[in-house]
Amino acid sequence: MRIAIDGRELAGRPTGVGRYLSELLAAWGELPGAAAHEFVLCTPEPTAPGRTGALRLSQLVAPGSGTRWEQWTLPRLVDNAKADVLFSPAYTCPLVCPVPIVLMIHDVSFSAHPEWFSWREGTRRRTLTWLAARRAARVITESDFSKREIASRLGIDPSRIEVIYLGVSALRAEASREPLVLFVGSIFNRRHIPELIEGFRRLAARHPEARLDIVGDNRTMPRVDVEALIAASGTANAVRARSYVADQDLANLYARASVFTFLSDYEGFGLTPLEAMAAGVPVVVLDTEVAREIYGPAAVYLARPDPGLIAEALERVLVDEHERTRLVEAGALQVERYSWRECAQRTLQVLLATA
Repeated sequence: MRIAIDGRELAGRPTGVGRYLSELLAAWGELPGAAAHEFVLCTPEPTAPGRTGALRLSQLVAPGSGTRWEQWTLPRLVDNAKADVLFSPAYTCPLVCPVPIVLMIHDVSFSAHPEWFSWREGTRRRTLTWLAARRAARVITESDFSKREIASRLGIDPSRIEVIYLGVSALRAEASREPLVLFVGSIFNRRHIPELIEGFRRLAARHPEARLDIVGDNRTMPRVDVEALIAASGTANAVRARSYVADQDLANLYARASVFTFLSDYEGFGLTPLEAMAAGVPVVVLDTEVAREIYGPAAVYLARPDPGLIAEALERVLVDEHERTRLVEAGALQVERYSWRECAQRTLQVLLATA
């Protein structure tokens, strides 16, 4: 069988969906059941897919970008590939395509919280994802919470939606723990970076040795000037913000950090806190339905993103050895639920059944 894949998210420095697709390709490369099939990456430009092992992988390239490329060029590439099925890993897909489509919808934040998006971008996302979900033969998502959201907000029959949990990559490095607070993920308004910076300021007033590292591309709307917030907080010497770090540098941050914080109101899954757990870092998150589903008893839950509560939780995790030990041990057990191999196996089964 020939499986075509929309590979646009692998371009540049993959994060989010790009990392998801990279991990799938790597796991398929080690999966005996995938060896009987051919995979074709369809991309607007030549792309290095990373680790693919023994995967029978080729690439078809045709220039273009955005929705026009997806709707007009991608179907032609799928046809040229003589594919049996198309896997679209990033919310939308061609509405006219010569083969069945399996569509991955990670979350529907653009429908649940339209105020987080510009009018144009929100309308585009809602319209295209609504149409794509109806066009696709099967929809995959990454949590029971997201399945309920997709079914209710997009009007999709739940029987057409398959929940497949993501896996967890253990990013490990040799380093000593420091009083380092770490955030990793794209910076959206829903992830409350201003409140984190203020909470850290209060923590640093009591623990001047503490440090905060923020890693993620700033995608806030309306835009939040993170550097200005850091400067205004008076903690510029203790806080560092970067849009991206390479995997080895990220592994080093996980190895050095003493607490990881991810104060998100809304996620489909939330991968980086699990990566922190896999690296032995205690995690502080907001108390949401999806967070309880994914992180279970292995996190400290905050009722709201209040800077006082944030400072108190960070301090407790940093100084209370009993709490740290409990969280690290619970985190090691929690991450055993998540496997990229199982994610790849189940995703392949859906693709084969759909074709």
